Order: sequence, then C-alpha cells, then structure tokens
Amino acid sequence: MGMLLSKSTMPIVNWVAEVMGWLMNGIYSIGVHNLGLCIIIFTVIIYAFLTPLQVKQQKFSQMNAVMQPELQKIQKKYKGKKDQASQMKMQEETMAVYEKYGVSPTGSCLQMLIQMPIFFALYQVIINMPGYISGIKSMFDAAVAQITSVDGFADIMSAFITDNKIRVYTWNADKVTNNQVIDVLYNLSPSQWDKLADIDQFQGFADVLNQTADKIQPLQNFLGLNIADNPWALIQSGWSSHHYLLIFAAILIPVLAWATQVLNMKLMPSASSSGSNNGNNSQMEATMKSMNLFMPLFTAFICFTFPVGIGIYWIIGAVIRSLQQLIINRHLNNMNMDEFIKQNQEKMAKKRAKRGVTTTNISQQAKMNVKNLEQPKKKTIAEKSGSISNVSGYTSNVPKTKPGSLASKANMVAQFDEKNKNKKK
Repeated sequence: MGMLLSKSTMPIVNWVAEVMGWLMNGIYSIGVHNLGLCIIIFTVIIYAFLTPLQVKQQKFSQMNAVMQPELQKIQKKYKGKKDQASQMKMQEETMAVYEKYGVSPTGSCLQMLIQMPIFFALYQVIINMPGYISGIKSMFDAAVAQITSVDGFADIMSAFITDNKIRVYTWNADKVTNNQVIDVLYNLSPSQWDKLADIDQFQGFADVLNQTADKIQPLQNFLGLNIADNPWALIQSGWSSHHYLLIFAAILIPVLAWATQVLNMKLMPSASSSGSNNGNNSQMEATMKSMNLFMPLFTAFICFTFPVGIGIYWIIGAVIRSLQQLIINRHLNNMNMDEFIKQNQEKMAKKRAKRGVTTTNISQQAKMNVKNLEQPKKKTIAEKSGSISNVSGYTSNVPKTKPGSLASKANMVAQFDEKNKNKKK
C-alpha cells in the first residue's frame, strides 16, 4: 500500500509529523471524535510545548535591545572600512560585547530551527488526518474497496476531481493506490459525496458511499462547518441554497484569523522599545509595521481557499500566542536585567570552561588573526622597496622580471659586470 499523499516526505519534517500524528491519534483514541475539537486540543498542547522556546527567544530579543547601542557604536566606528584587518577588529569588538552580556550571536537561531519543522509538520497532520489517525482511515475501507473494483476507476476519479475542482497533491491516473483514493474522499464536501454516488459506474454501491459519508461528516462538522471544506466553497454553497447563516460562519473564519493575528502582533514588543531612534531602527520599525499590516491580510486572503481545519488552527494558535505574550511581557517587565546578564555570563563561562576556552584565549586568537592578515602587507612593502634577492646572491633595484627569462639573465650579467668593474677600481 502506498503512502498517503498527505504524509510529508521532507527530511526531518516527516519524522516530526509522525510524532505529531501519534499525538493526534491519541487525542482521537481517548474519545474526542470531533476533528475540529481534536485540532483545538492538539494546537493547545503543541503551543504549550513551545512556550519555553518562545520565552528564550523573547529574552534574547530583550537582551538584543540592550546591546544595540554598543553594537551600533562599533558599526559606526568601522563604517566605510572594508579592509580585512578593520573587519576583523570590528568582529573582535563585536564578540567582546556578546561576551560582556553572556549571549551567543546565534541567540534565537536554535529556537527558530526547532520551531520550523514543527510548524511545517502541523499542516501535514491537520490537512489530511487519515494518514495519521487509524480510526479515520478505516472508515473509508469499504468505499475504497468498491471504487477500486470498477474497471477504469482511476480515469473516472480523475474526471470527478477535475469537474469538482478538488484539491489534490500528486494524483496520477496511471498509478493510483488505495491510500490516494482515501485522500480524495476525506476532502469531499457533503454535496460532492452526493455527486460521487450519482456517477453511473458507482450506482451499484451508492449505499456504501452514502454510509461512509454519514460516518465521516459528523466527525468533520465543527459549529456547522465541514473542516475539510474551504470557506470560499462554503460561501458558494450557502449562496446557491440561500443558507445565509452558513455564509456568515464561512466568512467568520478568515475574519477571525485576521483579527487574532493582528492582536498577537500588537502584543509583540516593538522595535522602538529599545529606546534608540537612529536611522537603522527607524527603517526596521517601518518594515515591521508594513509586515504587521500585510501578514494578517495575507492570512485572511489565503484562508478562503484553505480547509476550515487550517483556519481553526490559525485562530486558536493566534489566541494562545496572545495569551502567552501577555504572560511573557509581564515576566519581562518585572525581570531584573542586571541579574539576567549575570546569569548569562555564568552560563557562558561554564560552557567555555568545558571546552577549555577562556576570554583571554578568544581575545588572543582574534588578535593573531588580525596579525596574520597584516603580515602579507609588510612583505609586499618590502618587495616594493626594490630589495629583491636571487639564488646567486645578487640584488637588483630594477623592476622585477620573470625568473628564467632573458631579461632576468641580462640583469644578472649586468650586475656581475658592475661588481667586477668596482673591484678593479
């Protein structure tokens, strides 16, 4: 049996998605059989797990704001100096500032690297749950067995997918597996199930298809919305059936996704909190304001074409992040920065001691690097002075020539004649 298309094959992400799939399957197995509620509980657990990383990242941002004036002073000092020696000295002084505050230049990179595969994996688990919840997958077994028993079922399903504009990933009519059929069936809306049962070749087992739809639809229903459907399709369905409450609920998903993200971004510490009003910070702040305006709007826009389940995740995730941010902001406002710096310095010192590195070693190494860069320059100056020696012991103030060339040999002969001439005198 082939792998479900919803399962990621991306390195690292697929492993994380498997772990998250176990979590989602566990939530479903304990009796939470509404998939919308499963997504909410799943999102709460994941963000609770990520809270320590969020706190560390925000602490680094706070520390970065404290260090910025010193770092900007160093940048101003070496502004316009592009030679390697100056660049090395700037790096040495910059590292000294990081050493002073006990932080690593890569500060929040580790937290971001950990979070990225987690967020990618979240989408894989939510979009197609049959790949990760065995109880959901088994509901489609009878329908899949009947569909795949029909001659030319792959072409029939391909035409059905095209006519109904169903979102698929790598559907290939020449090589269709049972799991790929499950992927399609999971993403059907109630009206699409009816259309599937009306296909002439499937009339003989229409009751099996209807029974499967009756099993899966209550699990996918969340506050009157099918989590596998997208808001735009729900709006169109509501408009044609004059079901205006459905239209309102469908529009509410993108609107809430926009509003909760705006709230979350407003709670985030701004660039201006560093207290510096230089041009770089002003430009950064303007960029951040543009992003804060654009990203929620972009989220709302794409939310119209994504499954409702993803919209629920975005909304719940933004609400949780906002609550987290309120707690983190209160913690950071009450934090003793001097004590925090002292703790960082102690931690950094312990890490260096384990590696046998001291602050003196770091400083000396940086100076040696600068010295090594300067030595070739001194050699070049000596060469330019005209004191060039050759294997015969003769030196010449004439322009340097290629060794072994006629000009080089002529110079050596001239030097020899000049030397003997001086001896005769």
